[in-house]
Amino acid sequence: MESPAQLVILAGLVIGLVYGAVGLLSGFCLMSSMRGWLAEGDGRLVRSYALAVAVAIAASQFLAANGMVDLGKSIYLQSTFSAPVLFFGGLLFGYGMVLSNGCGSRALVLLGRGNLRSFVVVVVLAVAAQMTLKGLIAPARIALVQTSQTTVSANSLPTLLATLGLGEAFSRVLSAAAIVIALILFAFAHPAFRRSPGQIAAGTIVGLLVAGGWYVTGYLGADDFNPVPVTSLTFIAPIADSLQYAMLSTGLTLNFGIATVAGVFAGSLVTALTTSRFHLEGYSSPRHMLRSAGGAALMGIGGVMAFGCSIGLGLTGMSTLALGSFIAVAGILLGTAAGLRGALRVQPLAVA
Repeated sequence: MESPAQLVILAGLVIGLVYGAVGLLSGFCLMSSMRGWLAEGDGRLVRSYALAVAVAIAASQFLAANGMVDLGKSIYLQSTFSAPVLFFGGLLFGYGMVLSNGCGSRALVLLGRGNLRSFVVVVVLAVAAQMTLKGLIAPARIALVQTSQTTVSANSLPTLLATLGLGEAFSRVLSAAAIVIALILFAFAHPAFRRSPGQIAAGTIVGLLVAGGWYVTGYLGADDFNPVPVTSLTFIAPIADSLQYAMLSTGLTLNFGIATVAGVFAGSLVTALTTSRFHLEGYSSPRHMLRSAGGAALMGIGGVMAFGCSIGLGLTGMSTLALGSFIAVAGILLGTAAGLRGALRVQPLAVA
């Protein structure tokens, strides 16, 4: 019989496989969603993302309300955090995402399809994230956090509502229902999205994968003797850990995040090969490579500062209704919007 830790790793691999396949077939990506909505007038992908957030919140809060997972053990629901660092990290990540033409999870999906640009993005992101977590940039990050962090009595939307005199259970239902209903109305108000069953399915599946990650690590992985971190889909630290594990596996252990990263790549690769989508791609110029690598570095640094990425915060963090996640996601959205429109817009590369 497999131990809880082994079950978590196996489940992480399966969740990654499904995400990789869905990501390749649907194009699920926050940056692509924002670009389609703001620059091209196509709102289907952003509605798919909104539906995924709604499903993730509804399913995750259901698990928490029924005692199947303690979301309070996640990194998102901390009583002490630095709002300025979370927001600034989100800004860096969002702008870097535009420079690299996709987030870390999207890079893994495209790498499985044969996109060699994504290999550079994944490696640079991993190195920059590790430098910010434990390396040369770590002391500066820690100093910034220590000088700007605050301790709050309410670290999530439900607990904030509970301070107004509402019961804890009612506050959870009210806050989750309000956001979920608003997001679903936003998604299905768009006629083109209603006529896109593939995008509807993608949003629903990805949202359920987030809840699945919570269930796996928070319930199946519950072990008093060998507990595993309570987490779900996220890609900044796991990509960094995956690179370190690939280089120095001796003395290191597999975890949910590393298994998920491997699963995403494998799921995309298998799907690409079986659907004739696999083809090798590279950079068009040295400038293209420099821009892409620079964006990856910003994503690695910003993602660590913000505690996640467009998936780790935009879906997983938001599913906890943590106030810190709202702050960081606001930074990601603003940074992405700045890269797509306005004075700081990332200009298209000239075609030789």
